[in-house]
Amino acid sequence: MGLELYLDLLSQPCRAVYIFAKKNGIPFELRIVDLIKGQHLSDAFAQVNPLKKVPALKDGDFTLTESVAILLYLTRKYKVPDYWYPQNLQARARVDEYLAWQHTTLRRSCLRALWHKVMFPVFLGEPVSPQTLAATLAELDVNLQLLEDKFLQNKAFLTGPHISLADLVAITELMHPVGAGCQVFESRPKLATWRQRVEAAVGEDLFREAHEVILKAKDFPPADPTIKQKLMPWVLAMIR
Repeated sequence: MGLELYLDLLSQPCRAVYIFAKKNGIPFELRIVDLIKGQHLSDAFAQVNPLKKVPALKDGDFTLTESVAILLYLTRKYKVPDYWYPQNLQARARVDEYLAWQHTTLRRSCLRALWHKVMFPVFLGEPVSPQTLAATLAELDVNLQLLEDKFLQNKAFLTGPHISLADLVAITELMHPVGAGCQVFESRPKLATWRQRVEAAVGEDLFREAHEVILKAKDFPPADPTIKQKLMPWVLAMIR
């Protein structure tokens, strides 16, 4: 059995893995794990990943979880351009720096923006107070400013003149609040130009394909009560 990727493109880390594999011509078998239906919480998927999270990778009898670990595994196993994860010590350290920072900052605020603005009220039928939503969007704004000031600065990409894993992970995160209808790029011309560069680097068709699901988030039908009951503990733990 060749490489298998367990993904749902609703998930921002899954989108990063998917784009990376497709862009670099890495052959894989796509195994869809439907988050909205709670398939990641099933006993069957727990056999693949006991953590019950996507993405997950199987390469023969080897299984790997966590998106950053999966991306690094792919850069090391397959012949991909050096700029994704450079051999140069300091250039690689810059990519590592961003990947370490984003977990509890940009990822958290982008995820909360999607759920508080759209997924709770529209999909789960749970109201979100104006105060909670305002606090979530304020936190997102702080992290967007940090992304600009600390990482992007005046460079073409987050870590230098070429796209890297840092840019791929960042753009897939930012498309979460975009899918919720947040004006992420409209008042930030530097970030908007960076987004255009990233889209061009990965290919506009691939970028559009990977984000088709998230950009329709506002149109998701309400969850079935049984599914809602199954998902609520997972959702609350995920966005806390």
